[in-house]
Amino acid sequence: MRLKRLGNTGLLVSEICLGTMTFGSGEGLWRAIGQLEQPAVNSIVRAAFDQGVNFVDTADVYHAGRSEVMTGEALRTLGITRDQFIVATKVHGRMGSGPNQAGLSRAHILHAVDQSLARLKLDYIDLYQIHGVDALTPLEETLGALNDCVRAGKVRYIGLCNLAAWQIAKSLWISDKRDFERFQSVQAYYTIAGRDLEREVVPLCNDQQLAILPWSPLAGGLLSGKYSREAQGPEGSRRAQFDFPPVDKERAWRVIDAMRPIANAHNVSVARVAIAWLLHKAPVTSVIIGAKTVEQLNDNIAAVDLTLSAEQMATLDKVSALPNEYPGWMVERLSADRLGLVSGTRG
Repeated sequence: MRLKRLGNTGLLVSEICLGTMTFGSGEGLWRAIGQLEQPAVNSIVRAAFDQGVNFVDTADVYHAGRSEVMTGEALRTLGITRDQFIVATKVHGRMGSGPNQAGLSRAHILHAVDQSLARLKLDYIDLYQIHGVDALTPLEETLGALNDCVRAGKVRYIGLCNLAAWQIAKSLWISDKRDFERFQSVQAYYTIAGRDLEREVVPLCNDQQLAILPWSPLAGGLLSGKYSREAQGPEGSRRAQFDFPPVDKERAWRVIDAMRPIANAHNVSVARVAIAWLLHKAPVTSVIIGAKTVEQLNDNIAAVDLTLSAEQMATLDKVSALPNEYPGWMVERLSADRLGLVSGTRG
């Protein structure tokens, strides 16, 4: 298991991060995602850490806080010291019926961080992430509250999830202007079946040294190998109950068709190829994987040992390529002349 720096920090995280959306037995969509009880959670966490994972991602909203409780309990069963594991959690989701029990206001963040610490039974959170956009709260207020969480010793680093590139850029400018803590990571939907992140966010992260933490690398299970044009997955599977995240299914089927012979050539699962493709992408820091069983976890983690050839990567890149949109095609056209002068491609 390789280690990578988290953004522009000295913190080292494993290239696989254990996601915990399956930890708990909540109602509604949470039951479709996972219904694991504590013994199963303990086994999964132990198996992950035994294979070199040191990074766990959860959120206050997962199973109405139950995931944080179970994550904290499982980490304590490992018997390792606090500085040997890295815990990430999130704030934003609704945690009650009141008008201020959701969002990214100062009031909610300062209350939510204490509640997460209590559920996890930890003294500090390594990476505290905003889970999305709060249209009612100015970024200045959110960043000020997060800065205070760090200054109080409750949080070590801050990150974000699911923001547009312009919002990320604005937040970095505010932090620089106000001398606030800076976001170090971007947790976002990124998969071979959904490469939208590459249009604006990936270049921004490269330029600003932000870690990319892809969630749902298997596109909500669609790339697990259980689905195809002809087979819509087993009864009771996650996609059959909760068709999320949105995917261009026709493109996904083409991607799966291209991955199957590669998987067969390496004698591995299609899922392992999908995760390996992400791990081969230089901007990616740590891929978040969730699991319902230790066997599923082990198969996904084994992607770190799967080396795809340049030809195989080129095949997968081509079949999964995004349509060329404006201004991308114009930027490429206008850049060709100057780039050609230094690359030696012009006569």
